[in-house]
Amino acid sequence: MNDDQLLRYSRHILLNELGIEGQTRIIDSRVLVIGAGGLGSPAALYLASAGVGHITLADGDTVDLTNLQRQILHTHERIGLSKAVSGKIALAEVNPEVVVDTVVERLEGEELERRIAAADVVLDCCDNFATRHAVNRACVKHRTPLVSGSAVRFSGQLTVFDPRRENAPCYHCLFPEGEDVEEMRCSVTGVFAPLTGIIGATQAAEALKLIAGTGQPCIGRLLLLDALTMQWRSVAYSRDPACTVCGETVQP
Repeated sequence: MNDDQLLRYSRHILLNELGIEGQTRIIDSRVLVIGAGGLGSPAALYLASAGVGHITLADGDTVDLTNLQRQILHTHERIGLSKAVSGKIALAEVNPEVVVDTVVERLEGEELERRIAAADVVLDCCDNFATRHAVNRACVKHRTPLVSGSAVRFSGQLTVFDPRRENAPCYHCLFPEGEDVEEMRCSVTGVFAPLTGIIGATQAAEALKLIAGTGQPCIGRLLLLDALTMQWRSVAYSRDPACTVCGETVQP
């Protein structure tokens, strides 16, 4: 690190659990953020401010007036602009040292595989189950840690999947694909603005811990937040041996 970096990240370096070694890992890391909306906005801002060296923002949508209530990466002046491009502008203002790549379409297929294989950590900040399951399959395949979050109405969820660990569960273990699960989206159900900030910032915290190799990541625990009462619950879960994505019968 140069002198400016030592000063910029001095409050991290002062933490014994991070120090220069942990901050160096953060600077050298590559993070993929899928979704530059309510969750991706605070997550990306904290990753950039913390010094993550390379961030890829992937989002196929454009900035809309209804987004501005909670999607703090974007501004009124950037309505109509790609969310990924708008996010890149915002992150450059926070930390010009961070390299930000943009994907202005929905990540899928070979491109999704390539981006996940190149990342040290993936943050799932999207709003649909199809993408979540596709991201999970690719993360399991490439053994890339995945930080998953969701927020709708006043309810938030967060957990971490790390396929590098033996017997670690995956997203499919927790939410099997094909089950009759109601998909709720902010566009039709609403969402409390600060809730997305709380969950997104927590996703960034878990990602930084994984990168720096410190603390205890939220693996095998689903955190549930009720923002109306501001109460957290933690629910333990484990790997499903019969899981069709990471289970014992799945061929490597």
